[in-house]
Amino acid sequence: MIRPNMHYKELKDSYLFYNIAQKTKTYIEEHPGTKLLKMGIGDVSLPLCDAVIQALHEAVEEQASPKSFHGYMPECGAAFLRERIAKYYESRGVSVSPEEVFVSSGASDELGDILDLFACSSSALVVEPAYPAYVDANVMAGRKIVHLDSGEENGFLPEPNEEVKADLLYICSPNNPTGAVFSRKQLQAWVDFANKHGAVILFDAAYEAFIEDETLPHSIFELDGARTCAIEICSLSKTAGFTGTRLGYTIVPKELERNGMCLHEMWVRNRTTKTNGVSYIIQKGGAAVFTEEGQKQIHENIQVYKNNAKVLMQALDKLEVWYCGGKNAPYIWMKCPNGMGSWEFFDYLLHEIQVVGTPGEGFGACGEGYFRFSTFGSLEDTKEAAERLVKLLSK
Repeated sequence: MIRPNMHYKELKDSYLFYNIAQKTKTYIEEHPGTKLLKMGIGDVSLPLCDAVIQALHEAVEEQASPKSFHGYMPECGAAFLRERIAKYYESRGVSVSPEEVFVSSGASDELGDILDLFACSSSALVVEPAYPAYVDANVMAGRKIVHLDSGEENGFLPEPNEEVKADLLYICSPNNPTGAVFSRKQLQAWVDFANKHGAVILFDAAYEAFIEDETLPHSIFELDGARTCAIEICSLSKTAGFTGTRLGYTIVPKELERNGMCLHEMWVRNRTTKTNGVSYIIQKGGAAVFTEEGQKQIHENIQVYKNNAKVLMQALDKLEVWYCGGKNAPYIWMKCPNGMGSWEFFDYLLHEIQVVGTPGEGFGACGEGYFRFSTFGSLEDTKEAAERLVKLLSK
């Protein structure tokens, strides 16, 4: 009899968003007609920008003609898109070759797939609170997971700990769920730590486009030594609204080697073996993101979300509630008032003011007592949610 992957039995129930959906569904059934303000989900609400839509239409028309039809795409990505992404990095002072850019169907997929490069005996360090998939993907592979807690005392931006050893280091900046962003000095410490111990950083940069403070690094490759210890995984989901069309990219430097193996060459072999690439139509739309007009338009959309963040931050400032994130990220991570637990606060907001957020406990044990608000809704709903929150917590 075939033996399944028994590590799946070690997975904890993925109850976070299921529980949120169930609690919300029950409330709506019991209170029909009630207007719920959903500030929890990390999905965008604005449509794809005009430059992208035009490129998608053009690509569809090209597929209708024998002369311009495109079949299988290069597994690692179309040259036209890889070159534009490399130039985008160059515009930020980072040297990346088109061959080091790997086009993907999104950061979430890539964060799991990239683990093929590393032995199952390698250990993974997860800075918590964290995106739950970091943990689950490694549990499925049978890896030892090292949890590094963070908290208010360090602004949810922990330093490397010499007592904690791991082979893979997950770093997300700007962070999901906390919205906290590592400074150059803080991120350099992680790069130095990884090079010292022969570890590899998996740098999740899905939210880099939300950084407005230019003293903060957008890419880990802005730091000295990063090309010998890091892989950067990016997404167009929140940057350009590709949550429903799925597109991202990964940077694997050619200098990155371990045990005589070049991880760049390994990833080329992996992609040319395990994928048929991303569709031409979607890559054509993605290339439009990196045009002058595309950049202008996506940042207009991002500004809408950042204005939402300002509204929520003003409300929390008025209430004198501790929080981080918001300014350089689409998430605000607040401390639950009056010592409430995160699920207790969720129920309180749902039943008292019909506002839905995300309990911090769902992102790891040290997220208990905290709460995440997403800024991806409409400005109208965000303002109303902020007003309801201030009125409730001012009692």
